[in-house]
Amino acid sequence: MSVQERKERERAGRERLIVATARELAEQQGWDAVTTRRLAERIEYSQPVLYSHFRGKREIIGAVALEGATEMAAAVRAATSAADGPRARATALARAYLDFAARNPAVYDAIFQLDGGLAYAREDTPEPLKDAFAALLETLGEVAGEGVHPGLFTETFWAALHGLVTLTRARRLPPEHTEARMGLLVDRLAAL
Repeated sequence: MSVQERKERERAGRERLIVATARELAEQQGWDAVTTRRLAERIEYSQPVLYSHFRGKREIIGAVALEGATEMAAAVRAATSAADGPRARATALARAYLDFAARNPAVYDAIFQLDGGLAYAREDTPEPLKDAFAALLETLGEVAGEGVHPGLFTETFWAALHGLVTLTRARRLPPEHTEARMGLLVDRLAAL
C-alpha cells in the first residue's frame, strides 16, 4: 500500500468517525449538543482536523442525512420485498418508514428537518436522497391509481407519513393510535 493510499484510508476513517460520533451524540442528547468542540474532544482530534473534513456542523448534519437516507432506503426495500401484494407492500413501506423515524430520531431530523446544506427535489440532489425517494416510489407507484402521477402520489403519501412522525413525536397525536392511522393512510390513499 502506498503512502497516499494509507493517508486516504486514514482520512476516510476519520470522516466516518466524525459522522458516527455526531450521530451518536445527537441521538443521545439532541443536535444542540453537537458542536465542533465536543466532537473534537470525543474523537480525540483537534478542531482544525475536524474542519479539514467538514466546514462546520451544517456539513456534518448533511453527512449524517446522506448516511441515514441510505439506511432508510434499505429498510424500506427490505420491508417491501418481504411483503406479498401491493397493499401489503404499501403497509410494509409505511411501517418501515415510521419505525426508522422512531428508532433514529436525530438521523430523521438530519434528513428532513435540519439544514444540512443538501438540495432536495433538484438536479443536484445527492444520490442517497434520490435513492431514498426512489425506494418509496418503487412501491407507491404501483398503488397510485390510474391517471395519478406516481411521483406526485409518492410525495403526498410521504408528506402524510412525515406528518404522522412529526405530530406523534411532538405529542400532538397519541402514539397508541399510530398503527390505526397508518392503516387509514394506506386504505384511503392507495388505489387498491
